[in-house]
Amino acid sequence: MNSSHESGITRITSRHSVTATLERLEALLKERGVMVFARIDFSGDAARAGLTLRPEQMLIFGNPKAGTPLMQSVPASGLDLPLKALVWQDAGGQTQVAYNDPLYIIRRHGLDAAFAANLAAVVPLIERAASD
Repeated sequence: MNSSHESGITRITSRHSVTATLERLEALLKERGVMVFARIDFSGDAARAGLTLRPEQMLIFGNPKAGTPLMQSVPASGLDLPLKALVWQDAGGQTQVAYNDPLYIIRRHGLDAAFAANLAAVVPLIERAASD
C-alpha cells in the first residue's frame, strides 16, 4: 500500500483488471448496503472522443446515513462526498486503485475525529476488491 499523507490519497495495487476490480468492489459495496451512484469509464469516453487512454474507471459510492452527518456539520465536506475509487492500468500493465484517505477528509474539513468511522468502513472493502 502506498499512502500520501500530504495529498490524502491512498494508492494500492490490484491483482485484477480494472473492470474486474470495480466489479468486485461494486458487489462488496452492494452487499453492505452502500449505494453505488455512478461508474465512469474514462477510457471508454476517451475512445468515443477519438482519444486513447489506458483502462481507467471510477466508482462513486456512499451511504447517506454515514455522509449526511458530515455535511450537516460542515457543508463543504460534500466536496469529498460521496466517496470515490479510481482504478486504472499503469504503464507497466498493473492495475492501481486510488481513494481519498478518510482521515484526510476529516482533517481537510475540520470535522470531529469521530466522523472518521463513518468513512473508514469502506476501506477494507476497497482493499479486499483489489486483493482476494
